Amino acid sequence: MSSSASCPHRPPCPGCPRFGETAPAPDAIADLEALCAQTDLPPPTLHGTQGLAHRHRARLAVRGRARSPKIGLFQAGSHRIVDTPSCGVHHPLINEVADHLKRAMKAAGIEPYADKPHRGALRYVQVVVERETERAQVVLVGNGTSPDVLGDVPERLSAALGDRLQGLFFNAQPERSNTIFGSKTIKLAGQDMVHETLGGADVLFPPAAFGQNHLPLFGEAVSRIHDLIAPDQVVAEFYCGVGAMGLGLLERSREVRFNERSPDGLTGLEAGLAMRPQAERERARILPGAAGDRLDALDGADVVLVDPPRKGLDAALLTRLVEDPPQQLIYLACGLPALLRELEEIREAGLLSLRGVEAFDFFPFTGHVETLVWLTRNEEQSAPVPFTAPTEPR
Repeated sequence: MSSSASCPHRPPCPGCPRFGETAPAPDAIADLEALCAQTDLPPPTLHGTQGLAHRHRARLAVRGRARSPKIGLFQAGSHRIVDTPSCGVHHPLINEVADHLKRAMKAAGIEPYADKPHRGALRYVQVVVERETERAQVVLVGNGTSPDVLGDVPERLSAALGDRLQGLFFNAQPERSNTIFGSKTIKLAGQDMVHETLGGADVLFPPAAFGQNHLPLFGEAVSRIHDLIAPDQVVAEFYCGVGAMGLGLLERSREVRFNERSPDGLTGLEAGLAMRPQAERERARILPGAAGDRLDALDGADVVLVDPPRKGLDAALLTRLVEDPPQQLIYLACGLPALLRELEEIREAGLLSLRGVEAFDFFPFTGHVETLVWLTRNEEQSAPVPFTAPTEPR
């Protein structure tokens, strides 16, 4: 079913291939319905929101010319940019920041980046809107090692945004690479991190840390996960990022073990933990490193919570969960093919049974859904009904 919404940037903008559709991606939902049918579960619960203005976080390419910079997305399979000044899925402040940035670049005569010759000063901009204050954290990704390459663009942008600027940063990315962020980020003005409240806890996002773009719906997923976990449990959370899901569990858990490999995620996690009461901080353990290298987090854990990247779980972690699972496994997946493949392996071992499936439309108007599943350890080691993952490419 389609809404009457229209977009001035389609085509050729590839960002919303299903723009105007009011239901989550049908292929993904069909796969989840098949999973539920084969495991004797009711159809998946669907969580969605109105898609317009949902995006509180955006990374946008900066290309074009000094006199006419463009800020938006690349066309599919190319470095040809689509300027998106009126993007309907962005929070309005993201579009406003992009407009002010173009004006600042034109006034300063700063060249946007050009891929083939590897020249130009400004490559990307990331904008994150802090919900409580309605202010923007802005990261300018420059083709150089210091903010000097941008001239007075940062000052002009800061003046234009005024008190709507939450924080301003320069990220150094001088390499000839498709990687958006470089390894060095320098604060130019404002606050160090974006502050959010998720699951009843203060959660802090440094500029280079991963964050969900659809925070209202992500907050619903966090609350749902908390509902699934009984009090007084030992919880091991892998791929925890800044602790957006686990920090709120400290109040009622015996212990929460946080695993994360990203330095920026760990910085945000430590800042969030510092805001918790002393008694809660004493119940937290930080286990840095790759998930597959921190299997010690599983020792004695009642609940394992995972939120891996689209490729799925680290191989060593998956093997351990198959062979020696906890009492409860909760999996929030952004990669549905990886989830289905791993569920097949987990269930074939016969030690865990799938208990529930829910879908969250974090990416409205696209072919993706975020999937929440939870499994519990079987009291009797009889194998459940086998599940075969879909083999046809979607």
